[in-house]
Amino acid sequence: MALSDEKFWKTKSLREMNDEEWEALCDGCGQCCLVKLQDEDTDELLHTRLACKLLDIGACRCTDYDNRHERVHDCAVVSPDTVERLDWLPHSCAYRLIAEGKDLKWWHPLVSGNPETVHEAGVSVRTWATSEEGVPEHKFERFVVRDPSIRKVLTGE
Repeated sequence: MALSDEKFWKTKSLREMNDEEWEALCDGCGQCCLVKLQDEDTDELLHTRLACKLLDIGACRCTDYDNRHERVHDCAVVSPDTVERLDWLPHSCAYRLIAEGKDLKWWHPLVSGNPETVHEAGVSVRTWATSEEGVPEHKFERFVVRDPSIRKVLTGE
């Protein structure tokens, strides 16, 4: 990738970025592709270990990125218009960080120069997520993340 401005995220708002810059902001963690549940009693957002059927968990990338919204009915559109409303976006998400006026994390590929650092830092879902494919919806609750170290990655707490 040959981006025109090496550190564009420091000088441009999300709205000012071109398509290449926008796509480069994705760190490849896969967290946004996890199935999330909402507790009916408390409205608490519950993260599961289940990944969207389109996520290649090893690569932490969508296998049909161009058609994801047609193939997955609840695949969220992350855009400059929606990023601030998507309160479930990971606290480490570059789109969220930039929208909040913060810098990218040291492990972000644009900072480190290495797409593997997101995985090495333990931020990606690569080692603990499983596909939702074949799991009936009534069993999703069994996959709610309870491990404190994973919950910390997902919630930033």
